[in-house]
Amino acid sequence: MTETFAFRMNLFPGQAEEYKRRHDAIWPELAALLKQAGVSDYSIWLDEATHHLFGVLKRTEDHGMDRLPLEPVVRRWWDMMADIMETEADHTPVQVPLQKMFHLP
Repeated sequence: MTETFAFRMNLFPGQAEEYKRRHDAIWPELAALLKQAGVSDYSIWLDEATHHLFGVLKRTEDHGMDRLPLEPVVRRWWDMMADIMETEADHTPVQVPLQKMFHLP
């Protein structure tokens, strides 16, 4: 069984092209790690007016997403992205979970 998880992040103004360029070249080891953690069908959408990024993914009920911040490749990715988006002091992206309000199956 899978669940859908959605969240919001904040991109710095003027960084949309760079953000897309970096994600178009996602490291294979990072993509593999996400899949190993039970993540699938992962997309990120941009609201150009607010610079908000909206992530939507599916994850298994026994996903390992909570362990991803311990992985060196994830930490390196976050360090690389810290100059173009809002992060915590340790470069963890600021993420706000979103509440599902409607779903049409």
